[in-house]
Amino acid sequence: MENKQENAKEAGCLGYVIGGMSFIPLIGVLFGTIAIIWGFAIKHTKLKIVGACGIAFTVLLYSALGYFGFVQEGGVYDELRGELTKTQLTSAVQAIEFYKVQNGHYPESLEVLQKSLPENSMVFLHDATQVNTDGKLYYYKLIDESSYHIRSYGRDGLINTADDILPSPIKNVGLVADYQVSNGL
Repeated sequence: MENKQENAKEAGCLGYVIGGMSFIPLIGVLFGTIAIIWGFAIKHTKLKIVGACGIAFTVLLYSALGYFGFVQEGGVYDELRGELTKTQLTSAVQAIEFYKVQNGHYPESLEVLQKSLPENSMVFLHDATQVNTDGKLYYYKLIDESSYHIRSYGRDGLINTADDILPSPIKNVGLVADYQVSNGL
């Protein structure tokens, strides 16, 4: 019995403070590791448990954030990505119209438009709703020399589905917002 009390005294307040700091997300892993090593060094089980629980807390927290941010469909993050996409589409429409002013015609593709943008441009042409791909560009179709269509593929990555996001209609530009994409694209 005396041996256990001596071990508890050896851990002291500092040991538990470091163990408690292991519950700080991300950097707490370092403190949790220190608490576990210290617990093994002085043979103190409670200190090891506190350190391990702090590390587990960080793992669970970031796992939950990853799930809600990238896996869960229909959550608050999907709504935020939808709003971001709508804003990006508006910026893309402005960039397409500016391209026409500079070059006398609309770009043949978004790749051509992207190459014409300045290096640090705030115009993003990658579909923000696509979380599981390596930067898929928005769907863009040059309809004729005076009109074009742009839209997001939506969460499912397929064109002409209910989750596609269209830009807001803008008058006096070449954007055809309500264009129906054929199955042959």
